[in-house]
Formats: sequence, C-alpha cells, structure tokens
Amino acid sequence: MAHMLFLYILLGLLIGALSGIVGIGGGILIVPLLVFFFHMSQHKAQGTSLGALLAPIGVLAFWEYYKAGNADLKAALLIALGFVVGGYFGGAWAQQLPEVALRRIFATVLIVVGIRMMFGR
Repeated sequence: MAHMLFLYILLGLLIGALSGIVGIGGGILIVPLLVFFFHMSQHKAQGTSLGALLAPIGVLAFWEYYKAGNADLKAALLIALGFVVGGYFGGAWAQQLPEVALRRIFATVLIVVGIRMMFGR
C-alpha cells in the first residue's frame, strides 16, 4: 500500500512539473498512465484525473505565469466558468458511454491535437 502511495505522489510530481513547463492539461498524460501502468478502467482513470486536477493543483503554476505577465486572468476565469458547466454535462454523458467508446474518443482527441500541434501553425 505504501508503495502505491509513493507511485501516485511520484506521478503527480512528474505530471505537475511537465504541466508547469509546457502548459498542457495534466489529464492528457495522467489518464493513459493510470490506464496502462495502474490498470484502471478508462472511466476510473478519467474520474481520478479530474479529481486530481481540481483548482488547487494549477494555482502555483498559474501564479508563476501571472507574475511574469503570461496569463490573462479574465480569460482564465471565463474559461473556468465554462469548464464547470461543460465538465458537469460531459462527466454525466461519459458515464453512459461504453468503455471502448470512451477510450477511442480520448485517443482520437489526443491524435488530432498532436497532429495539429506537430504540423499546424
């Protein structure tokens, strides 16, 4: 049990550092790692990721960006408001999807975003 606690903390440290460096949503990495290395179902991994990424997690990274003049507070608050509403409905909808459909949707989003980032402007 202590071994798992350490691994979860290590996962959080690594993903937190990477998220702070490149500004990615930690869930893009946390979800696949929870599925493949911690053997969680897609539903459980996504729910766990959402729980881990609640507001307090990004506060310190956001503060560093804000102090450097690299964050738009108004935009962030408006996005957060939309995220709360959208997250509620998206979370409810995800519970109705079969495991394989949820995993394929997640993978498709990662692929599309990755291709756009690699080849887009």
